[in-house]
Amino acid sequence: MPEFKRPALVSALSYQDPKAALTWLEAAFGFEPVMVILDDDETLLHSEMRFGDGLVMIGSEWSATRRSPKSIGGLGTQSVHVQLDEDIDAHCDRARAAGAVIEQAPEDQFYGDRTYRAVDPEGHLWTFGQTINPMSDAEMAESGGVTVRARL
Repeated sequence: MPEFKRPALVSALSYQDPKAALTWLEAAFGFEPVMVILDDDETLLHSEMRFGDGLVMIGSEWSATRRSPKSIGGLGTQSVHVQLDEDIDAHCDRARAAGAVIEQAPEDQFYGDRTYRAVDPEGHLWTFGQTINPMSDAEMAESGGVTVRARL
């Protein structure tokens, strides 16, 4: 088996029930489990899931400051974005059928992507995008009435 090199940037999410999250993320979003580490009592210590060339780590609530949104009244401080190559509308339908709460249905954006937002069973926000109209920075700026540049 070829050695897997982790991407330079990886998201890690905490869940009350990380085993259920692994199963749900595979069914709803098509993530592929690639590593699960369990202790002698079958408690999940660490896991990793791939999607394309990306990676997400799924684990338990491991400290007073690393909690699932479900444990803190649904609050969240981040979302995870996934860029799709596949049909975004079909992906959204799959997520909805698995029980995702769709906060924003697939919608075309001024910058050339079609995006949707979904919330998983423990309250993590996921955004998904698919480029449907590749644009230059100048085209995005004109289309959205915004300024696009690399730095402030």
